[in-house]
Amino acid sequence: MRVGMVGAGWVTQYHLPGWAAVDGADVVAICDPDGEAASDRARAFGIGAQFDTIEAMLDGAELDALDICSPRPLHAPHVRAGAARGLALLCQKPLGVDLGEAEALVADTEGRARLMVHENWRFRPYYRRLAAWLREGVVGDIVSIRFEFHSSGMLPGPDGARPALVRQPFFRSLDRLLVMEVLIHHLDTLRFLFGEFDMVTARLGRSNSEIIGEDSAILTLSRRGDGVPLSISGNLAVHGAPPAPIDRLSIYGSKGTILLEDADLRLVGAELRHAPFDARESYQAAYGAAIRHFVEQTRSGAPYETSPQDNLETLRLVERAYTLSGFEACASAASPQLA
Repeated sequence: MRVGMVGAGWVTQYHLPGWAAVDGADVVAICDPDGEAASDRARAFGIGAQFDTIEAMLDGAELDALDICSPRPLHAPHVRAGAARGLALLCQKPLGVDLGEAEALVADTEGRARLMVHENWRFRPYYRRLAAWLREGVVGDIVSIRFEFHSSGMLPGPDGARPALVRQPFFRSLDRLLVMEVLIHHLDTLRFLFGEFDMVTARLGRSNSEIIGEDSAILTLSRRGDGVPLSISGNLAVHGAPPAPIDRLSIYGSKGTILLEDADLRLVGAELRHAPFDARESYQAAYGAAIRHFVEQTRSGAPYETSPQDNLETLRLVERAYTLSGFEACASAASPQLA
């Protein structure tokens, strides 16, 4: 499988090692308008061809697949460009800037191209283990689910800088930040673990004037069929929290409780289990597992786990959060806002 990588930005430092670990698939070309960034990636990972645009790469390289790692507003046009050439497509989440654009893209490409959404959070080893535990029924009937994703990254550090904006400067320009860019991962993973949910309430807020989108969210959901409640609290400006956020998931059941903190998984109750994972290794492993799944399913013709249709269900929850909250991004530097 000859792969062309679209984009040379931050996330490609994890995509490229993932490709390197898959037998019989090679990234042979990369494109990015930032020639220096593309050159850096090409040198570091032995990529033989470099282009300024996706059009030039499609014309100048012999490819079987695209790995689309470009910014969110470019996902839809880049998917369409690859679909027009009949290539297999792996596209970073989300498929569009909003649900409407993603739905139109799926309708346009369905039946014309093999497309998988690169939503890798659910491929983390501890979430795969957790899914296996749930299939065993170790907690019995689930009573409630709680998820927290807190950090102090949006609070100024000793040098006055906000660590979250140092690590990912593009957060400043996002009009949809925490839910669309970050919690979308968790909504997808929670769907993978527990099934479909309906969004009941959503409250979004912005803590500082360096961003235009939201950096806090309180969401309540109800599982379809049995009404199991799910509460989600995401906040990047929590005093006392670490600068880098971690996942905290609690699953309360009739026979036991499952607790996940960062990469440490525990079952307490009638049965005791402990499964610790290395957080750093799990982060990279998720990219590798998602890419391996793409290659295997493309070769076999089998469905992708994170198909476009599946990802639209996650995007519907995301869109509902913004609709229910009434949150609006500010056009420029703004005062803190809650909606």
